[in-house]
Amino acid sequence: MYGNARWTGGMLAALLLIGDVQAAGPGGIVVAVTPVRQSLTGSDDVVVTVTIRNTSRATRYLPTWQTPFAGVQAPLFDVTRDGLPVTYLGMQAKRREPDRGDFVALRPGAARSVRVELSALYRMDITGAYSVRYRADRLQVYGRPDAARPQGPADVVPLAAAVWIDGRLPRGMPEPPPDVPAGGSGLAFAHCSNAQQVRIAGAVRAGLAMAQDADAYLQDQPLATRYTGWFGTVDNARATTVARHFAAVRDAFATRPITVDCACPLPLYAFVFPNRPYTIHVCKAFWTAPLTGTDSMGGTLLHEMSHFTVVAGTDDWAYGQAAAGRLAGSAPARAVENADSHEYFGENNPYRRLRPKNLSQ
Repeated sequence: MYGNARWTGGMLAALLLIGDVQAAGPGGIVVAVTPVRQSLTGSDDVVVTVTIRNTSRATRYLPTWQTPFAGVQAPLFDVTRDGLPVTYLGMQAKRREPDRGDFVALRPGAARSVRVELSALYRMDITGAYSVRYRADRLQVYGRPDAARPQGPADVVPLAAAVWIDGRLPRGMPEPPPDVPAGGSGLAFAHCSNAQQVRIAGAVRAGLAMAQDADAYLQDQPLATRYTGWFGTVDNARATTVARHFAAVRDAFATRPITVDCACPLPLYAFVFPNRPYTIHVCKAFWTAPLTGTDSMGGTLLHEMSHFTVVAGTDDWAYGQAAAGRLAGSAPARAVENADSHEYFGENNPYRRLRPKNLSQ
């Protein structure tokens, strides 16, 4: 944690100062960036309020993608950590020529504000003093939505918003190169906020623990109802396949460079492209799941890890505990290839003992 001396006197005042709005230039647009909180931990999201105000006497038009009102779709902010530039991680796109529907209108004197979470867009998991400033060169002002040329760039509040973050990673470390997991953990993130990164790290640990527990159970013969409940009658060939799958899942969690992408807006738990290891895309349902237990975060990651062709190459023959249980009874050959069957075996909920006292457990 940071010491009190870091926040005394004039330095504290400077951190809390957002800055006075300068008189607007020809475009009449002023942008202010204000942090919701100035001091954050590594598990907090970095939220700022962006306010765009028209100080002119005429309606002004702004290209939507140059504002954050429809989500950040370009590097709209200059972000530094301890004076060094921070990498932008968000989207950039080729666009068609804009039409009237691609502009935001601001009437004279009107202002529009939106909150933006920055840690999913910029590398903000390293401890340090951050500065956030809206980029004047990114916001052009038009007098009409069909004008061929902008009147000029917007005027931006000169003093940037200041935020201290006690991040997951130590102060002073360089940013890892793109697509290289940080901190030697084998875990990297894409489009994930600081708070999401902390939850995912816990889910990866939970998924690894489930895979390790399942692997240990499969080595402890004879197999009993924990196995038969999800994979059907014990058959040596099928049991060997399941054991191979969990050994591979365990090793993937423990030794491979996993990337978790948080950009998915779909009402799913998660998805992968089986031939693109080891990137897992987590979606809306993932964030409402418990860490462990049935249909958990850890179990979801185990499920998705089993899909990779280089790991277990599982398929989705049945979803949910009831359907997976029926699959074990009716088609065990498919059960041993079913991802949800692997997840429920790993989650072991309801719990069945690792080392059974008798064949009923």
